[in-house]
Amino acid sequence: MSIVLPDKHVTQYIPQRDPIVMIDTLVNVYGGITETALTVTADTLFVQDGLLHEPGLIENIAQTAAAGVGYACALKKEVVPVGFIGAIKNLTILQLPKVGETITTRVEVLEEIFDMTLIRGESFVGTIPVLSCEMKIVLKK
Repeated sequence: MSIVLPDKHVTQYIPQRDPIVMIDTLVNVYGGITETALTVTADTLFVQDGLLHEPGLIENIAQTAAAGVGYACALKKEVVPVGFIGAIKNLTILQLPKVGETITTRVEVLEEIFDMTLIRGESFVGTIPVLSCEMKIVLKK
């Protein structure tokens, strides 16, 4: 399944609201993989000195995972659950995106056990890697 949605619809799939929304396009949802995009603007939360800093990049990964869950819930007409970051492992940040750049993020579900999901996330600006990590996310149902 492949979808592209404008920013006004992204928040129906995630529990976050402005100013903490860190994705602006849901690009694809397929087979346990979710892809999103975020164009960094000067007023994006966690932008300082023209760069999107680490908390914004980590939140972008978490919200990409949330968007995949939220999209699946919307298809089943279920309420979008709230999730919490339980742990972050193997975090590598190679660069901080600049204002005006678009981050594309890919999250793959590695394992689901009860209300906990283990994901692998990676972000890019174009083809240049920005961040990679594994994250445990706990869903509150």
